[in-house]
Amino acid sequence: LYAVIAASRSGFDGATAFFAQPWNAILMILTLGAAFYHMRLGMQVVVEDYIGKAGMKQGLLILNTFVCVGLFAATALSVLKIWITASV
Repeated sequence: LYAVIAASRSGFDGATAFFAQPWNAILMILTLGAAFYHMRLGMQVVVEDYIGKAGMKQGLLILNTFVCVGLFAATALSVLKIWITASV
């Protein structure tokens, strides 16, 4: 987290240089995966606790999974694009 904050303080070029390093990009993708998985589990608990209708509950749980997977895919592809284009 400290390294990401330090890279973001140096602007776009600093962040791009930070994610151009293979270990930084891989660790960021793993961190994003853990964060979105944690978000999915948290929202699942909220839906299961507060939604009473079975059909609505199932629909929201499916939507929760798709949104989390979509957000992870978008952010992981963004990091990969920076990593690949910066190293070329």
